[in-house]
Amino acid sequence: MERDEAQGQWRRSSFCSTGACVEVAEGSDAVLVRDSKKPEGGSLRISHVAWMAFIAAVAVGEIGNS
Repeated sequence: MERDEAQGQWRRSSFCSTGACVEVAEGSDAVLVRDSKKPEGGSLRISHVAWMAFIAAVAVGEIGNS
């Protein structure tokens, strides 16, 4: 998925109240993640398998509970 394909498909969490959050766009072969404060700065490309593992780890508290 090229950056141009993601235009209009970026979304951020409804919990993001400051605008300083990450945004994600899902493509057919990967998930892209970018900084909402600097969207022109590029994005990380993450496989669907790795993204689902990350989401599952967050959901059970393995990641994000400092």
